[in-house]
Amino acid sequence: MTDNPIAPRTPVSLLGTGAMGTALARAWLAAGHPVTVWNRTPARTERLAAEGAAVAASAADAVAASRLVVVCLLDDASVGEALEDADLSGRDLVNLTTGTPAQGRARAAWAEARGARFLDAGIMAVPPMIGDAKSGAYVFYSGSPGLFEEHGDTLAVPAGTRYVGADPGFAALHDVALLSAMSGMFAGVLHAFALIRREDIAPRDFAPLLVSWLGAMAPAAHKAAEHLESGDFGKDVVSNLAMQVAGSATLLATAEEQAVSAELLTPYMSLLERWLADGHGDEDTTGAVELLDLRRE
Repeated sequence: MTDNPIAPRTPVSLLGTGAMGTALARAWLAAGHPVTVWNRTPARTERLAAEGAAVAASAADAVAASRLVVVCLLDDASVGEALEDADLSGRDLVNLTTGTPAQGRARAAWAEARGARFLDAGIMAVPPMIGDAKSGAYVFYSGSPGLFEEHGDTLAVPAGTRYVGADPGFAALHDVALLSAMSGMFAGVLHAFALIRREDIAPRDFAPLLVSWLGAMAPAAHKAAEHLESGDFGKDVVSNLAMQVAGSATLLATAEEQAVSAELLTPYMSLLERWLADGHGDEDTTGAVELLDLRRE
């Protein structure tokens, strides 16, 4: 009686060995995948070569080495330049380069015209989180369902996977939507610290209060989603728009007293004031999303 042989791991070609690309390559190498790497600056592949990666002399050679080709470069233009001379026929191209939804859709059409299946992606992690199953890192994928189904296990090695649809633009859209929300949160955090920094309040003592408060408020996104899907912004309202706008005066007055610029708060407050002027005082604040829709008639 003989042991069953271990199934061979899918070979991966990776274009781009910056901080994120290097972390991805190391995760695949650690899991036993043959990895071929290429980088515009060859010296940046030396450490991966020492760890077992094959180094391609050109991007075209890297593409030729594996059917599964992963690209993690600076921007969409870099992707086009790197793959300009590569034969993509029969290849499965996964683009982990940060871009916009429109770029994802255009790059999908570009790849498919060259005979490749295509997935666009949005990485919700920083390099130290890659390869750590406990870090919570994951990647949004959208595009070819067949590609994701075939290579899902391989793509899940560096980080968790979340397939968000056949529309190639959806991964970037999910990515940027979450990052945009994060930016707003960071703006609020910065303003909060600005208010206390000249007082006898230690930022390290204040930080746990801030984290706890933001965590308690975050589930409000569920109620906002319900309002958006139903179109009823007046259902189960706890703190209506009129109350929110009235309360903003205290926030602005406190900023003035503390000699802190309110420039991180005023755009949002101005939006709510405009929606209130349109007669929505008894509703939730979520309805103000209509004012952000440039296609609204």
